[in-house]
Amino acid sequence: MINDKVLSIILGGGQGTRLYPLTESRSKPAVPIAGKYRLVDIPISNCINSSIKRIFVLTQFNSASLNRHIKNTYHFSFFSSAFVDVLAAEQTPDNKGWFQGTADAVRQSMHHFLRHDFEYALILSGDQLYQMDFNGMIKAHIEANAKISIATIPVTEKDATSFGILKTDNKNVITSFIEKPDASLLPEWKSDVSKEMKRQKKNHLASMGIYIFNRDLLIELMENDANIDFGKEIIPQAIATHKTVSYQFEGYWTDIGNIDSFFEANLGLTDDMPQFNLYDSKQRVYTNARILPTSKISGTHLEKAVIAEGCIINAAKIEKSVIGIRSRIGKESTVINTYMMGNDDYETLENMEKEKPEALIGIGERCFIKNTIIDKNVKIGDDVRINGGKHLEDIETDKFVVKEGIVVIKKNVVIPKGFSI
Repeated sequence: MINDKVLSIILGGGQGTRLYPLTESRSKPAVPIAGKYRLVDIPISNCINSSIKRIFVLTQFNSASLNRHIKNTYHFSFFSSAFVDVLAAEQTPDNKGWFQGTADAVRQSMHHFLRHDFEYALILSGDQLYQMDFNGMIKAHIEANAKISIATIPVTEKDATSFGILKTDNKNVITSFIEKPDASLLPEWKSDVSKEMKRQKKNHLASMGIYIFNRDLLIELMENDANIDFGKEIIPQAIATHKTVSYQFEGYWTDIGNIDSFFEANLGLTDDMPQFNLYDSKQRVYTNARILPTSKISGTHLEKAVIAEGCIINAAKIEKSVIGIRSRIGKESTVINTYMMGNDDYETLENMEKEKPEALIGIGERCFIKNTIIDKNVKIGDDVRINGGKHLEDIETDKFVVKEGIVVIKKNVVIPKGFSI
């Protein structure tokens, strides 16, 4: 089988500063998404659904929770060669520093990869939301006798300035590449796309940051330690000397690079027909199989709400919001346009029976929460009002951050009774 010849390498990214404060105490691939998953579950699930089951995840910042999640989630048969392993940056006699970029991360980890028998390296990003069968891309790569394949997605002129844009010939061979081009250059960078994409005015091919490299070429390219990044150096240089082909993908794909795109991707799951389909039995998203009770909801008006397992909800209203595992929301509270990540544990009866604390885990009574991301294990007291929106200036405090009008409540903090933003 072709899949047996593929080794998957998931790039965990750098410090994740654009997703701060969600990355303050965890690596970017470990950030919770959709109420019950982690970002890393997306590329891993795409691999498993494509029958690719030898997977490395490369990371270097705050990797403890990511390690724990992968160890607790991905178990394969003892009689199988399948695995999901985290490789954190490590000092060796040859490498004494941190990963300097995407290509440098692969270079520093090559000695781990080369212990395995593979012909093709599938290199993925750890912070994208999409569902893709990689078998089609692998098959096209082999049939084209390519050295490198790049997954591409048609985008509009407006979006093209934010991506690496490439041009192809009539056989999908990439002839040129430009990183984040100026809008004035775009008329010369149109590519051949499907009629449907033309109708949507998506005439430019953007790199999705998904690559296939032949093993021998990857080894050769990694010998030059001056090139530290795939998108900025390796790919533009390799196009001129090695056959590099485009594999067009027309499904839903979004790069979760900042708070705004992360917020939008999560709230998009509440749409009647969400673009990212969590209910597809052929493209399942896997995660930690927690043993949680069903959610209990009383007296709450629900409108476009996604609610995970184990929640106890007595709110007045929840609208266009994603409510994560083990969430608790008190009476007469309203939650709108909010992603509540949930909790790692329930509040114990012992704690609740003590002298009443400032706040219990979850959202208290008579609260109003709008345009907000609530990180894990947050305690919000009664009568709290958080009204996010463009009227708020960007700010950071010890309890919350405001970015582009979105209020992000930091992990593990306590918001006292009567607090208002």
